[in-house]
Amino acid sequence: MTTKSTRDGKYVFLVYGVLILATIIAFEPFRHNEFVHFDDDQYITENARVKDGITLDSIIWAFTRPHYHMYHPLTTISNMLDCQIFGLNPLWHHLVSLLLHIANTVLLFRVLKRMTGSVWCSAFVAAVFALHPLSVESVAWASERKNALSGFFWMLTIAGYIRYAERPRIGRYLPVVLAFGLSLLAKPIVVTLPFVLLLLDYWPLGRLQLKSDPWQKAEGPKPVYQKASAWGLILEKVPLFILAVILSVITYFVQQSGNIVVPTGTLPLNLRIANAGISYVRYIHKMIYPVRLAMYYPYHSQPLRLAIICFVILAAVSAVVIYTARRRRYLVVGWLWYLGTLVPVIGLVQVGSQAMADRYTYLSSIGICIMVAFGAAELSAKWRYRKMVLATLAGIVLTALLVGTRMQLLYWRNSTTMFEHTLAVTKNNYIMHKLFGDFLREKGQSHYALEHYDKALQITPHFYGAIENKGLTLLDMGEFDKAIAIFTELLTFREDWPEVHDHLGVAYARKGSLEKAEEQFKKALQLKRDWPEVWNDLGTVYRLQGKYDLAIKCHREALQLRPDYQAAKYNLAIAMRLKEER
Repeated sequence: MTTKSTRDGKYVFLVYGVLILATIIAFEPFRHNEFVHFDDDQYITENARVKDGITLDSIIWAFTRPHYHMYHPLTTISNMLDCQIFGLNPLWHHLVSLLLHIANTVLLFRVLKRMTGSVWCSAFVAAVFALHPLSVESVAWASERKNALSGFFWMLTIAGYIRYAERPRIGRYLPVVLAFGLSLLAKPIVVTLPFVLLLLDYWPLGRLQLKSDPWQKAEGPKPVYQKASAWGLILEKVPLFILAVILSVITYFVQQSGNIVVPTGTLPLNLRIANAGISYVRYIHKMIYPVRLAMYYPYHSQPLRLAIICFVILAAVSAVVIYTARRRRYLVVGWLWYLGTLVPVIGLVQVGSQAMADRYTYLSSIGICIMVAFGAAELSAKWRYRKMVLATLAGIVLTALLVGTRMQLLYWRNSTTMFEHTLAVTKNNYIMHKLFGDFLREKGQSHYALEHYDKALQITPHFYGAIENKGLTLLDMGEFDKAIAIFTELLTFREDWPEVHDHLGVAYARKGSLEKAEEQFKKALQLKRDWPEVWNDLGTVYRLQGKYDLAIKCHREALQLRPDYQAAKYNLAIAMRLKEER
């Protein structure tokens, strides 16, 4: 006699094939996509360490230095390896991210099927994870390699933990610790994984010493997992929690040193809490209706009424899943998976200025998918045409997601399409206007850059980054007096700003006011002495004034700080020759 599990087992390899093929079809448009002018330059295209590929020195650097205010050495090494093999061809960088996403999809299906015994529920969860437009950022944005890579080791950690749970042994536990450590080194956002493992102990592994779930028995034969008390399960994960705490502390101090952790004085705690509640609900809305997705959502004050409504919704759902926790364990596990995995990025500790980000749902959305898939299976258990109805609905949903992902990828084709789309689907996005202005300025389109800086400043008048870059654009255009006025105004807000003193010195020098340029360069060096470019600029000003000894001293100082500084070498040679001729 053919059992249900035997029949389902025949379809497993077919499911693997369909998942891989569907994911490739969904993400196929990425082959036309370029790097974008948002983090990709800092992480990859203009990062000399990364572009030079893998060396012993670069590996040591990756583990001992922050990378653009973040600590994810494994991701940095991954980017280095890509550059060493493929150079700066974006196609191959995106392809590696896609392969990681496919591997994550296959692993997700495997671990869910192994834990629950349900082929089709596990396949639906994996398919939604693979095809959802919210996953596009993690594949199409080269800078988000850390999401796909940390997700890969996240899945391997769970796979290793399942094996350990069958027969707890130190030899089976060490691979779990190793995989989790690698996941943390790829992106510290995965610090919540030990918490997820505790949820999995409750369901579907059933390791917690409570009465078994009667619904769970209907899902087919599964391996027997070793049970333990609640305290035993928690103590079992202490090494994982220790790793999570260590990486959390390192990440916090790295971000603090980069001044990207927003202080509570700038963004009060009550606004953060309100935004957190609203974001939890908005993420679910985007999972259900994934349209108007953007790479950056600006932080705006939200109406108190909206925040209260969102918290009421969250509380109501929480009450329902807790009430049904003994009979429908998958609901409480899925819900707490979703809530818990978003805690590091929900904004209570605000890093950066974004209100939310689609990429944050890469792993957290799995919890909601579990609730939907296994809830639908139980709800339809007594339907007459159950298989036909569920297959049709799943087909419609997955097809819509596949089409949505292909459309979303078009917006990531290049920097221009990405900026224009983000500005079209968000309101008052001053950050995107500023970044678009930066991109246009680098392309030499100064007039269009000024338009976007002005739009950013209309939204946020004291956006110093936009003011500074507007001044630099005017400087590029030869509008020296206007640039000087802008830099002078900036210094009224903050006198100890070395970069602005440097900009002002350059503007005075180009205008021909050498004494004023000298004064500004000296002020910049008082605030930041280890700055070879400013030493070189000051030396040039001295040379133009005929002060050759001082010029030679400044150029040598620049070369002492940066021996390979070609401009300083050239200017030093000129200053020495002019001194000899005099």
